[in-house]
Amino acid sequence: MIYVDPERCMGCHTCEMACAVAHSESKDLFKAIYEEPRSKPRVVVEAVGRTSVPLQCRHCEDAPCVAVCPTHAMTKLEGGPVIVRRELCIGCKACILVCPFGAVTMDHDGKVAHKCDLCIERLEAGEEPACASSCPTGALRFVPAEEVAREARRRAAERFLVSLERREQAAA
Repeated sequence: MIYVDPERCMGCHTCEMACAVAHSESKDLFKAIYEEPRSKPRVVVEAVGRTSVPLQCRHCEDAPCVAVCPTHAMTKLEGGPVIVRRELCIGCKACILVCPFGAVTMDHDGKVAHKCDLCIERLEAGEEPACASSCPTGALRFVPAEEVAREARRRAAERFLVSLERREQAAA
């Protein structure tokens, strides 16, 4: 699973470039620039105020995109990513409507759903997804799902303690 730490993201878009190259025909930056159609990244860095946030599919355990797909083009692989089986996609866009993260778009021609596949070819070769391996600040990290849950609990506890401290200061 990709763990996102927005506090570490500096908005450099390296993850977008690495993703596009990893999904290009050539797998080479200099050649990928000239490919038509150009490879489209599956991760997008959004600026929210002064913070940059990398957004991509969270590969939900009970993925709503998988549940609504009438042709089963959206598929959750056992213990792995949610993928799009392009040959089955009819372009109905139901997956786009139900994704709570806005992580599903349409490909270049607007006919097939397009989303992060965790660089499944790289995973099968024992490598990390391109976005995580290229992130210079560690804002994107490829980690086991259990570690993501632990980190989320730790951060929630930190926020809780900060709110308690603020209440105590306000009461004093």
